[in-house]
Formats: sequence, structure tokens, C-alpha cells
Amino acid sequence: MLTLSLIKTFGQELNAQFVVNADLVNQTNQQIFETLERSLNEFINSQSWSNQDFFPQEKITCSFVLNLSSYNASKFEGTLQIQSQRTIFDSNYDSPLLNFLDKDISFTYQEFQPLFFSPASFESNLVSLISFYVYIIMGINADSLRFKGGDPYFEQAQRIVNLSQQSGALGWKQNDSNRNRFWLSDTMRSNTFREYREALYTYHRKGLDLMTEKPLDAKKNIIKALLPLENLYDRRPNAMLLQMFFDAKADEIVNLFSDGPEVDFDRASKMLKKIAPFYQPQWKQIK
Repeated sequence: MLTLSLIKTFGQELNAQFVVNADLVNQTNQQIFETLERSLNEFINSQSWSNQDFFPQEKITCSFVLNLSSYNASKFEGTLQIQSQRTIFDSNYDSPLLNFLDKDISFTYQEFQPLFFSPASFESNLVSLISFYVYIIMGINADSLRFKGGDPYFEQAQRIVNLSQQSGALGWKQNDSNRNRFWLSDTMRSNTFREYREALYTYHRKGLDLMTEKPLDAKKNIIKALLPLENLYDRRPNAMLLQMFFDAKADEIVNLFSDGPEVDFDRASKMLKKIAPFYQPQWKQIK
């Protein structure tokens, strides 16, 4: 008989935690926020987001933190912090893949309102927001396992963008800002930013996944993954995907190259200081 841990299940691809922080909202009745938090956790974790089958241990660990700044007559406004991790082969280490802040969060929600996702139609801005980031998370995770493995998920994220533009809510159109859902979806799918997706694959599949068995080779491959990002920087120095990569990876890179077998990191160090100057304090820790 197969044990539960060896049984693949369809759907339920995520192991997500959704937190609603209403500390800044002047509201004596906190029940609406608790209901929203509970509904969103159930929506994300019980939904079948693809036709792929997953072992329980293959679920993608991720978190959403909704920091509310305003609530009035069923209208919510705030920011959303999205993070995800990926388990590294033959280890108990979870590597950060995504750390992204969406500053343009607004939606309406009535307590106990049912949440349904339909791939071909717009249901509500809240459902679209959460579903969009679910597919971004799944796409980035798939990219780290197979080169351009995230394509079908990014395509679905793009469909959500197209359908959601009718809502008039901020974040779905290119002229809303230069760092929003429209541009995140657009740049993920654009060949102009191919080095980001190449780095995701090489860094994780040929780097971190080899760290237990061949740590020296793994480190060399991680450097090979990082160096081409300079080409992306030279073309698009303000590319949001570069910032997104290092927002997730800066501390991990420092830890990787501050311990274990030594490799020549001089060229990579100069490159990191050039393309990710906001993390200068971290890069200086690598000896």
C-alpha cells in the first residue's frame, strides 16, 4: 500500500499563508478582517490552479501579507507583500524565489462573499489580484526547475491582466506605474529580459540543487548564472526583474559565498556591486 506521502494529488499546489494586517485601520470590529484572512487562505490552498499532480512535499511554500491602510464601506486599500520559496534537492533548505511588494492594492469585499476563480472571466479585483500572484509564484518556481518551465503559468497571469483591465483598478495597465502587475507579466514573458529566467534555472537547478553532492561545482555554476545578468543591466539598468532577483537572493548569495569551499569570486563581486548597488553592505561581507 502506498503511504500518504507517496500519493500524488491533483491541485492544491500551494502551501500558502495569507495574513491580513489591519493595525493601521481605525475599525473596532475586527471580524471582517479575520473572515477575509480565513477566506483567502482557504481560496488559495484548496483551489486547483493547474492540471499538474504534486506530491505533498512538492507543494510551493509561499506567503502573502496584506497591510491595510484604509477600509470603508466594503472597500479595502493597502499593500501586498508576496514571498515564495523552493525546497533544494537533498536538503531541508528552502531557497527564496520571490520577494515582491505591490503598492497598488484596492478591492471591494463583503463579509462571507464567496471567492471563485474562472480562467476565462473576470470575477472580482480581489480574486484577480490573488490569482495573478499565484500564477507568478508557480511560474517562477517552474522556471527554477526547467528552463522556461514557467511559460504556461505566465501566460495565464497575462490573461488575468487582460481581463482585469476592465475593472479600472490600479496596477493592471502599463500607464499606471512602471512597476506593477502589467509590467511584471510583460517582462516575464519578454525575450528582452531572458537573462533573468536563464539565471533562475542555472542558479537553482545546476547550482543549489548540487550543493549537497558537489558544493564546489555548485558554487561555480551559481557564478555562471549571475554573470550574464550584467548584460541585462547594460540594456535595462532599471529593470524591475533585476531588483526582484536581488530582493530575493542578496542575503542568500552572501551566505553561499561566505562559507564552504572557496571559489574565485572577484569578477562576480565587481559585477554585483555594479548591477545591484543597493546591496553594497551585503556584498562587502563576502570575503
